[in-house]
Amino acid sequence: MEKLFLYNTLARKKEEFKPLKDKVVTFYQCGPTVYWTQHIGNMRAMVLADLMVRSLDYLGYKVKFVRNYTDVGHLTSDQDLGEDKLEKGARREGKTPEEIAAKYTKVFEQDVKDLNVLEPWKKPVATKHIKEMIKMVQMLLDNGYAYQTDLAVYFDVSKAKNYNQLSGQDLEKNISDAGKGEVSDPAKKHPADFALWFFKAGVHKNALQTWPSPFNSALVKDGEGFPGWHIECSAMSQKYLGDTLDIHMGGIEHIPVHHTNEIAQSEAASGKKFVNYWLHNEHLTVDGGKMSKSAGTSYSLQEIRDKDFDPLVLRYFFLQAHYRSKQNFTWPALQSASNALVQLQNEIRLLDGKGKVAKEYQDKFIAALSDDFNIPKALSVVWDLLRSSEKSGDKKATLLDFDQVLGLNLAEVKEVPKEVINLAEQRQKARLSKDWQKADDLRKQIELEGYLVEDANDSFVIKTRK
Repeated sequence: MEKLFLYNTLARKKEEFKPLKDKVVTFYQCGPTVYWTQHIGNMRAMVLADLMVRSLDYLGYKVKFVRNYTDVGHLTSDQDLGEDKLEKGARREGKTPEEIAAKYTKVFEQDVKDLNVLEPWKKPVATKHIKEMIKMVQMLLDNGYAYQTDLAVYFDVSKAKNYNQLSGQDLEKNISDAGKGEVSDPAKKHPADFALWFFKAGVHKNALQTWPSPFNSALVKDGEGFPGWHIECSAMSQKYLGDTLDIHMGGIEHIPVHHTNEIAQSEAASGKKFVNYWLHNEHLTVDGGKMSKSAGTSYSLQEIRDKDFDPLVLRYFFLQAHYRSKQNFTWPALQSASNALVQLQNEIRLLDGKGKVAKEYQDKFIAALSDDFNIPKALSVVWDLLRSSEKSGDKKATLLDFDQVLGLNLAEVKEVPKEVINLAEQRQKARLSKDWQKADDLRKQIELEGYLVEDANDSFVIKTRK
């Protein structure tokens, strides 16, 4: 097995990957807050994690991959300010938070399925793990890392070791971020302390989703309230993957607050290192700028479908940029990805015969995956292979082998009958000789056979009709 090197945000460098258990990987990704349809930037993160899971599996590891659903406790600001996102969604649509979560979980599930993202090993839902969260909060209180006010239970950041080890920020930066907006709890000891549990009191007195707890507040009975967002991931990852994880993934926006807080509370509760390798994906931009609902650029996968793009085209687009690089989405760039995918499918259709995996190209593919999941480089190996002098059957066997990682469903691409290829070649000759009537007649014959032919520069691609 070739050595695998990952860029660890915690170490700020590439490190050789050494899992806790031989050939077994525990892997946690922060999943969606299901109060709205996820935009394609969030879907990119899901595809990137899927590519990592597939790569690990291809490289010989057994992966225990957990991706959660947040359906309570995620306020509109990561710094414990604002309203709960689920309640905001509920008011927007006149539904209950539970109905909102069910609706947008279903949308998300269909989207990741259409993007050919593999099912996680576990998909824990926050509201079904309140008991585990309460237990962890109680441990933090018992260990002296947390304290109670009448409005919340807070983690005391002054007690944490190397609180900002992940972000590298000084505590003053956290204070300035946490201090933005209304300071709703005068009993809070430190501006950077973060909530583990909110009581149904103060700004949250009308909270729609609450549970009893053993925590004390003079303002509510039975400690009624709801968990903070950060404690959710710590409690659920610990339940399914243990005190120490091999890999934890999320977006770069999670580094200064959410993941910093996860480390602090998890290590304070267990007394052990929380995560050995932190992986963070960069953002997807649109037309060179940040995605914006108000500007109409916070696109959903449905909007991709509405423009007649197969979701796998978006997956192919995501393959073209490294997870630690920003990627810029434009409609012309998506069209270019569509052309490339169709060309790849067309190449597959034209390959025939049985063969074996070409070791030279497989070695290059593995080397790319082993270098911090360099999927764009792995994709370039695909095109190098197609341009090579390898036998047709060997090319096809190798491409199908690679597709275990790429996830483009190449095995489902049907071979084009030779008579259809012949018609397309005749049409191409007619086009080049400017015999437009003959070219159009041949196009119609091809369509009657159940295929479409599209012109691509001086060549053509053949697609199956939907």
